[in-house]
Amino acid sequence: MKKFVILAIIALGIISCTTQKATKKMEAPSEWKRHTNIYEVNIRQYTKEGTFRAFEKEMPRLKAMGVETLWFMPITPIATEKMKGTLGSPYAAADYTSINPEFGTMEDFKHLVDEAHQLGFKVIIDWVANHTGWNHVWTKTNPEFYLHDPDGNFHIASGMEDIIELDYSNQNMRNAMVEAMKFWVRETNIDGFRCDLASWVEVDFWQEARPKVETLKPLFWLGEFDELENPEYGKVFDASYSWTWMHKTENYYKNNLPLQELKDLLMKYSAIGDHSMRAWFTTNHDENSWNGTEYEKYGVIAKPLAVFSATWNGVPLIYSGQELPNLKRLEFFEKDAINWTGNYQLADFYRTLFSLKSSNPALRGGDPNVTTYFLNNSANDKILAYLRKNGNDEVLVVLNMSKDAVDFSIEDGNVGGTFKNLFDKTSRDFSSGKSFSMKAGDYAVFVK
Repeated sequence: MKKFVILAIIALGIISCTTQKATKKMEAPSEWKRHTNIYEVNIRQYTKEGTFRAFEKEMPRLKAMGVETLWFMPITPIATEKMKGTLGSPYAAADYTSINPEFGTMEDFKHLVDEAHQLGFKVIIDWVANHTGWNHVWTKTNPEFYLHDPDGNFHIASGMEDIIELDYSNQNMRNAMVEAMKFWVRETNIDGFRCDLASWVEVDFWQEARPKVETLKPLFWLGEFDELENPEYGKVFDASYSWTWMHKTENYYKNNLPLQELKDLLMKYSAIGDHSMRAWFTTNHDENSWNGTEYEKYGVIAKPLAVFSATWNGVPLIYSGQELPNLKRLEFFEKDAINWTGNYQLADFYRTLFSLKSSNPALRGGDPNVTTYFLNNSANDKILAYLRKNGNDEVLVVLNMSKDAVDFSIEDGNVGGTFKNLFDKTSRDFSSGKSFSMKAGDYAVFVK
């Protein structure tokens, strides 16, 4: 019966969040999580100094841009044994409860968090629970915390020679990990964690860790996993990665896939329901360094996809420098500062989207009161159009997902009345005028 209902929804071209029964989880998301956005901070490459204090000077600018949550890549010391490059990977920790001296001191970080809170930001830090670097303090004090190969050596993480994997069958190690996470909440008053390779760690650890850490305060938990592939993790985390979508959109652009394949994938994500949210993005530290900038991957549809990320059901996530835009791949193991020109060409673009996301009830993430409709149009193979509605609040999004200019009209009874164009501030009556002419890379967002 449930399959029949879902198929009927797809046949109508409608995705209704209200048809999904919200699965009860250990704690409902706080309200701020439903309207927030996340800005990933690469401290090493953000400024020439590469320090917390230097980054602090950028926070008022980011606040003015509408950023609400700052995610800091790992801030712990980097293991030197088998270190990659000159500076090593931030994801190869040498100690879970200390600060990387490259970035400053513990007092510097506490000061940053305090300043961020005064500006109204939430702060989350990267947490690397699956593995450590080779000379992490635990390798000396507690070698039994690690997986070992038959020859007795530490077990190398898959494909990454500079890190070794922890043993989650060891309860003492689990306890120590939870205490390390509690340390950062207690000592620095952070607001949550972005959990690296979350699905590489047994789900029952996160089920155990979250309530224990949250005895200190409610937190935001962003997990690096795709809920389509790891649905059990979605019952623990507030938000997860949309890896499948990210790869599919790149494949769509480079190999001219049918647009219907993207719509079908979005239906699968929506069928998960609203017990958790998805984080939507066009780039991050991994993608930028190893696979290319969003402009290398998506070309002319990079901006339409950014609009999508901020207006679909979930949480928009952007990376350091996207407001420039940043057109270069940043080195991962070396110093390679972002080339800040002082001209933030996309700051207004993101400010406009983030302001709408934070203020309009129709864009609340993970809210079962919000209904999302795909809108039929005369160029369904090139134009992605959808309407998000919460009571009297409506947001209509039209994206040219092709490489060409397109003339089309919206032919859908779900759209009617007068809307205001978010970007050019003009008004439009959709009861009569539904025709469009869009250039390649064009997008439009309308608010009722």
